[in-house]
Amino acid sequence: MRVINYIEQGGPIMYLLLLINMVGFALMFYKFYVLYREKNKIPDRVKSLSDSLSEKKSTTHDSSILIELFQKEIAEHMRKLESGVNTIKIIATISPLLGLLGTVVGILIAFQVIASTGLNSPENFAQGISMALITTVGGLLVAIPHYIGHSYLLGMLDSLEAKLEKELLRGLL
Repeated sequence: MRVINYIEQGGPIMYLLLLINMVGFALMFYKFYVLYREKNKIPDRVKSLSDSLSEKKSTTHDSSILIELFQKEIAEHMRKLESGVNTIKIIATISPLLGLLGTVVGILIAFQVIASTGLNSPENFAQGISMALITTVGGLLVAIPHYIGHSYLLGMLDSLEAKLEKELLRGLL
């Protein structure tokens, strides 16, 4: 059986899962690319952040204030890099719920067939059960890689932030 047949059997919920899967993977690949490029540009980023704070450095001689200013600059830069990562988490969270919704709808369809025709047409009853199982699998297939990708991206962001702080503080002291 081809994948498109499974998607068709899953109904509108599978099409929605397919759509958010494509959006999520595009966003994940983009964020991996951006963070990989950012990792390779740490010395340039440290220089630009240092230059932006150089005038404050000359007016303030208190090192604790300077460290706080550096941390605020890093936090602002990291906030920009983190944009979109939360969307991946949302996709990982709602996909199993959409699969569960498909399960409930499929079981409801199966019971409606039993109510209207009895157990005389098992193929119609099986369509509802099939929809229920396919959407459950679909929801999990979307959620698992997005959850893994989100966790990996958070690790990359944390590592990048630590490297930036280390390099900036080394230049400060």
